[in-house]
Amino acid sequence: YSVWALPPEPVRDRFRRIMEGLRAAYGGPAFEPHVTVVGDFRGRRSEAVQPYTARVTGVARGSFFYQCVYILLDPTAEVVGASDHCCANFGYNRKTPYMPHVSLLYGDLTDEEKEEARKKAEELDKDIYVLEFEISELALYRTDTTDKTLESWELV
Repeated sequence: YSVWALPPEPVRDRFRRIMEGLRAAYGGPAFEPHVTVVGDFRGRRSEAVQPYTARVTGVARGSFFYQCVYILLDPTAEVVGASDHCCANFGYNRKTPYMPHVSLLYGDLTDEEKEEARKKAEELDKDIYVLEFEISELALYRTDTTDKTLESWELV
């Protein structure tokens, strides 16, 4: 499973437009815009966390399929606290420090293609750096990370 924080619908629509533009240029599967609070664990549902504010700090590129191009969020105490709360309730032991982000594109691209895609994301939404939004909804998804088509992923 994974626990995702879902931005409000107007923000999700904004992210979807960027994601569609990137997929049109670089391919990759479609997925719901989200902030991964806890990723790839085995367990059951827990109680919800309190709403919190998320602020965009940049657009970045990563080193693997599920972090190809993404929007970085400010790792405030509230943002990290939501992930910590879910980790504790699900018995999930994080292997790396939590990096709150909204993935925009999944794919196996070269570093050059990732940089082009990162720049394209900034062009698709020139005001993305001033975006701030409330997270008041969490969703539990079944996510088999070996399935890069995402066809088996489902909202629980």
